[in-house]
Amino acid sequence: MELYNDNPTLEGLVKTIDEDKQGEVYQQSQEAENDGSRKFYIESYGCQMNFSDSEIVGSILGEQGFKSTRNMEIADLILINTCSIREKAELTVRKRLTVFAKVKEKRPGTLVGVLGCMAERLKEKLLEEEKLVDLVVGPDAYRDLPNLISNADEGDKGVNVFLSREETYADISPMRLDNNGVTAFISIMRGCDNMCSFCVVPFTRGRERSRNAFTIISEARDLYDKGFREVTLLGQNVDSYKWKNPETDSSVSFAELLIMVANVHPDLRVRFSTSHPKDITDDVLYAIRDHENICNYIHLPVQSGNSRVLKLMNRTYDREWYMKKVDAIYSIIPECAISSDSISGFCTETYEEHQDTLSIMSYSKYSMSYMFYYSEREGTLAHRKYDDNVPLEEKKKRLSEIIELQQKLSLDHNLADVGKTFKVLIEGTSKRSDKDFKGRNSQNKMVIFPSNGKVKPGEYVHVKIHKATSATLIATMVE
Repeated sequence: MELYNDNPTLEGLVKTIDEDKQGEVYQQSQEAENDGSRKFYIESYGCQMNFSDSEIVGSILGEQGFKSTRNMEIADLILINTCSIREKAELTVRKRLTVFAKVKEKRPGTLVGVLGCMAERLKEKLLEEEKLVDLVVGPDAYRDLPNLISNADEGDKGVNVFLSREETYADISPMRLDNNGVTAFISIMRGCDNMCSFCVVPFTRGRERSRNAFTIISEARDLYDKGFREVTLLGQNVDSYKWKNPETDSSVSFAELLIMVANVHPDLRVRFSTSHPKDITDDVLYAIRDHENICNYIHLPVQSGNSRVLKLMNRTYDREWYMKKVDAIYSIIPECAISSDSISGFCTETYEEHQDTLSIMSYSKYSMSYMFYYSEREGTLAHRKYDDNVPLEEKKKRLSEIIELQQKLSLDHNLADVGKTFKVLIEGTSKRSDKDFKGRNSQNKMVIFPSNGKVKPGEYVHVKIHKATSATLIATMVE
């Protein structure tokens, strides 16, 4: 699992995840009517998989008669879907739990639950240390929520953090929470077999298992029929997707799945996240090249540009290999935009080795990056075996250099688009003005342009870029 806190609906192409910005809250809900039903309120933190999981939770609760609400003050069930990637994320969740405690005081009987990776990692600690928590539910145990809620209603604590080797929630149609009606996530696999030394995800989400390809296609077709025009295929490592059909004994690779989803309809855009460099094949690159509706955008986390540090991270590639993969992408898909993740100050990293990260960023010409300084996580190989000896201030200094370079790279990348014309999917109105639309092009760049009163969200338009910042392209519509 890569270190990222990505949400493709966010404006801006440079996202900095540091001590002050980790754990941004996205409140996901559909306002429930005052019909006497029990209400649930959910907040999601971390990666896209958590947002997708919250939609699965919403569907499971909906089957039990719960209605979602944006107002935690009237909720009978308050849930927080958590991330354990960094210590700051967990601290933020603990702060939110104190807020939920005040709601609980005003509304006796309100249940509070912790879901996701933090629930899996901390388990009993949450129940012991945070007395207000009634439910602790891991990522593979959401089907058990009705039973756990029933037990909590009776005064017992509801705990299920069992990790499954089979669970993919393939048969559950997610409740599209707080969506724009244009873009949606489709989870295609769960878990991770990559044992990166810094990462807790294999311990919190279990082993890799791929979802039935036919259920993915069915979900994509249903979304298109409902008016959605873009889907993002999600997994901890989507490129390692491989589903074996038990009836025919044949297998579906990720490249084949991409083509199957793209063939649902030419007007259905397809994105995917996240890729591990070692698993993205030329077949995937050719699928992108040969299908206009598979977006020219690849998130290819590097984490470090230094081969020694990469070996310590157990990334299974070195600097030269990664650079050849970048070369292959640009050779096969010249218009492709590549983004990345990077970590500053990993165990024993020297300042000279940090310079290798800066140089590989310049070589790869990233359109944007998710940038972190190293945060030691208990239970990982790095925590057990390596010395976290880079001082915090030095980590922050190196991170600031990475951020400064990425801002320049993003600006240069965007300035190169001035004068070009792109096909853009309208996602909604701009936050700054309801007279402007926002949408993204194939390269995942946010574009802002005036509305002409004739088009609406969910439609494609062609726009010409006349101005650029490091985060946004400014355009006007053209015929």
